[in-house]
Amino acid sequence: MTFRKYLTGLLLLTFFLLIAGLVINSLANAGIRIIDVSVLTFCFLIISIIAIYIFHRGQKKEPDNQTMHILVAISVKLLLELILVLVWFIVAKKKGTASLLLFFVLYLAFSIFSIYLMLNTLKHKSL
Repeated sequence: MTFRKYLTGLLLLTFFLLIAGLVINSLANAGIRIIDVSVLTFCFLIISIIAIYIFHRGQKKEPDNQTMHILVAISVKLLLELILVLVWFIVAKKKGTASLLLFFVLYLAFSIFSIYLMLNTLKHKSL
């Protein structure tokens, strides 16, 4: 797959999550501000784009370098998500239950997408 297809999938996921957050908030009156949903979704989008870019760049290398790029992509994703956790919960002081649930739902959505994309690409290649 090309990086454009990866990016298109990520943008579709982001659009779906933003619309779902807006609908759930308006129907259930969950107390989540749409600004929080937007900011957090775009933060996860940027983190996923960085990780997938590193992964995609590694697919063009030799098999030894491919493995290193995969490990670096996953490590960078984890590190950036940990920094996002610190900023979101400690600096921005988003400590409500709705904020916590929003964070983990978005974390799972973007992580599952990234892992699925990487595993689906590696299924067709041998390292």
